[in-house]
Amino acid sequence: MKFTINQHSLNESISIVQRAISSRAISKELEGVLISLEDNKIKLTGTDSEIISIETYKDCNVISEGTTLVNSRLFGDIIRKLPNDTINIEVKDDRMYIKVQNSNFELLTHNYKEYPSLPVLENDQSITIKTSTLKQAIKQTTFAVSLDYNRRALTGVLFEVKADEIRFVSLDGYRLSVYKEKISSEEECSAIVPGKALNELSKILGDEDEEIKITFSRNNIKFELEDTVFYAQLIDGQFFKYEDIIRKDHSTNVIVNRHLLQQSLERAELLAKEEKANLVKLEFKDNYVKILSNTELGSVEEGVNVEIEGSNQLIAFNSKYLLEGIKNMDDVEIELKLLDDVNPMIIEGVDNSNYLYLVLPVRLA
Repeated sequence: MKFTINQHSLNESISIVQRAISSRAISKELEGVLISLEDNKIKLTGTDSEIISIETYKDCNVISEGTTLVNSRLFGDIIRKLPNDTINIEVKDDRMYIKVQNSNFELLTHNYKEYPSLPVLENDQSITIKTSTLKQAIKQTTFAVSLDYNRRALTGVLFEVKADEIRFVSLDGYRLSVYKEKISSEEECSAIVPGKALNELSKILGDEDEEIKITFSRNNIKFELEDTVFYAQLIDGQFFKYEDIIRKDHSTNVIVNRHLLQQSLERAELLAKEEKANLVKLEFKDNYVKILSNTELGSVEEGVNVEIEGSNQLIAFNSKYLLEGIKNMDDVEIELKLLDDVNPMIIEGVDNSNYLYLVLPVRLA
């Protein structure tokens, strides 16, 4: 096989497929990037054979077609360091020859016939959404997945497709994150997608707001972009019945500037994180929220003007869980909905009904 391609273009493709290749791969095949040439296109494929597989396409000048497998890390490092010029690559027997300007490399290739097959989706259901929607959903949910693999279903994000809406849901036992968007779908389905896979997918989603096709099957999910196809293995298990904990009735509603509240919480957290519980107390009274933290090293008091409707409240939280939800919101003003000091607080944007964050309080002695 033989082809020429621009260095920048090839480097971009390698960076994409390397997101599927584990740094702890257990075989030469899984350490490799599969390269195929056909119809003046190069296809690069990477997989960890367990969770993620990626294939991406680029235009190139194909002189002779073929397929080869080469070590991903070494190949990627070489291409990355080469000058931005046309690269000439040729494979003969078990050697790859790379040439550009005054640089010449020779690499050992591997047996591509033992490379794992990519998933084949059967009995599939598909929806189409905007890239911007998917990026926002990933941003506002993956941070709240569980890291406890004894609760495997909670290490992923629930994709819940209904006739006119898709929901993305994550929870870890301390907080719940729900992002929803209107869509048009002929069928209803649900799937639990690993949080790790979604974080890698987010890194390859471009800035252009293109359409992305999402296809669901029993064991896998496929995301089709313009030049890249991303596969993830679904998590088998029962997701928590999250709707049961989203309370409709509240005794106190608080409207506050999100940025001011975030800044005050970040300053209070400087002391709170010195203790294991990361404890901050919020006292809502007379259109003002007082933020308090006391540790062996000192104490802090912060305050923000708010609009309070309902009864006064004193409630405590792990500052990490409270802050992460607020940081991942984009709203200017947010609404805090409380019942008492033992029930979860619900946070939503004042002018945005697409996102809901729920955080459990810490019980005070």
